[in-house]
Amino acid sequence: MAEGQGPAERVFEATRRLIGSLIASGETRLRLAVVELEEEKARLITLLLLAGVSLLLLLLGLAMLTLLVVVVFWDSYRLEAIVACALALLGSGLAMALWVRRLARRPTLLKSTLKHLATDRELMNEERQHAQAER
Repeated sequence: MAEGQGPAERVFEATRRLIGSLIASGETRLRLAVVELEEEKARLITLLLLAGVSLLLLLLGLAMLTLLVVVVFWDSYRLEAIVACALALLGSGLAMALWVRRLARRPTLLKSTLKHLATDRELMNEERQHAQAER
């Protein structure tokens, strides 16, 4: 039997292949995480710009609508019109704040990477259990 073909050499070779596979898998997952972070950054910038423009337009529209309601009811129900507009705006603002809070609590960052890492962990656990069962 050749000296390089002994059990110790096979164990070292298997260990070297395992470490190489782990490094390659880690590199793949890291690249996936970087791509997801870049996509999330671009999406967030777009969302912020669109949200800013839409908020500005909504604010102007609400101001004009409030002004219209107050002008229409200026002679007879001036204070009631102002109170009704204020309550409507405050209620809408509160509803939107609660909606944004609910959306902000949803985890989306690195969702795919975490899913793949969980799959990798499950596969490694299955392989380890299979190896233990063979012994």
